Amino acid sequence: MKKYLIIGGSIAGVSCAEGIRSRDGEGEITLVTAEAFSNYGRPLISYYLEGKTDIPRMSWRGEDFYEKNRVQVRHGVTAEKLEPEAKRVILSTGEALSYDALCLCLGSHPFSPRFEGLETVENRFFFTTLEDALALEKAVGKESRVLIVGAGFIGLKCAEGLRDRAGSVTVCDLAAHAMSANLDADCAPILEKHLAENGLRLMLGDTVTKFEGKTARMKSGKTVKFDVLVIAIGTRPNVSLLAEAGGAVNKGILAGERMETSLPGVWAAGDCTESMDVSAGEAGLLAVLPNASLQGFCAGVNMAGGAEKFDKGIKMNSIGFFGLHIMSAGTYTEPVYTEITEHSCKKLFAAGGVLTGFILLGDVSRAGIYTSLIRERTPLETVDFEALKKEPSLLPFGQAFRAKKLGGAV
Repeated sequence: MKKYLIIGGSIAGVSCAEGIRSRDGEGEITLVTAEAFSNYGRPLISYYLEGKTDIPRMSWRGEDFYEKNRVQVRHGVTAEKLEPEAKRVILSTGEALSYDALCLCLGSHPFSPRFEGLETVENRFFFTTLEDALALEKAVGKESRVLIVGAGFIGLKCAEGLRDRAGSVTVCDLAAHAMSANLDADCAPILEKHLAENGLRLMLGDTVTKFEGKTARMKSGKTVKFDVLVIAIGTRPNVSLLAEAGGAVNKGILAGERMETSLPGVWAAGDCTESMDVSAGEAGLLAVLPNASLQGFCAGVNMAGGAEKFDKGIKMNSIGFFGLHIMSAGTYTEPVYTEITEHSCKKLFAAGGVLTGFILLGDVSRAGIYTSLIRERTPLETVDFEALKKEPSLLPFGQAFRAKKLGGAV
């Protein structure tokens, strides 16, 4: 009986177990996670703070997933050392777990610059796990002044989750625009206006230079008084376990299209990995939930002897703030279509005769058609792209394509 070991219990780890079970119904699967909770959707933690969901409903595959799939789970335990030649992992408990096939779903950790005086801030938090959300739930009250450093999607989702819990929420970012990694100067102002109308105070192009207890001194010379601090500047892939064992890493763990690492018998999936970005034509971090799920399943199938490939990965985000929906994907090369109104923005990007990326703010209907064009590297000359620019639908693809996609129903 084959022994499978998965390190990490988030989406990639759960999907890896699914991939294994799709090929091997008998093998022994052990999953180790540092978190007290696992098998939950991390993007839901802001909705938990808003009171729109609860812990049972945050489950990714249902509370009985591990039991149904005969997965032995070890919560609150970390992997301290990987010994690839002996095919074993040393845990924080001192226990050694052997494996025939190992998948590292190590995720990422919050990044925090060395702010002067940060140690003087008593109530400071990150916002990447359910445990973070539970801690904030206890710390924030109706009179609390919250300062969030970082106006990316993590910081802004935290702000949305806390708006009705706190007395005030201020978000600062050194970047000139909100969500600067996803939105450009044309689209970001629409979001910023919407956030301000919904009660958030934005300080963009400005950040903290020094903390003095409950006072933040800003680059601009302004001061911000606060009771609770959230640092949401970004994350970094967890690569040290593999790197210290001699595995190949860059910003993330280097994994091929089968999600196999440079170490025999070791796979990797999720936010800790670098994979080929087909929209950019080079490897990069593709740290979003859909990719983590696909990578984990791919790794699990191959660990069990299958022949799965993860070869259509792209950067993507789908998010909403106070009812305003945003979707973006791919690489922003040359703009080929721009449509901007007071409440919406649409931009398409192309290079080399294929669609490489898009930004949709407001109307995100049928965005999957643009995503498919990017993933499949569909030559734009083979479709009616002029029609697709304004209204994404399957009609411009032709009858043969529609028949293939819709199973003959056209």
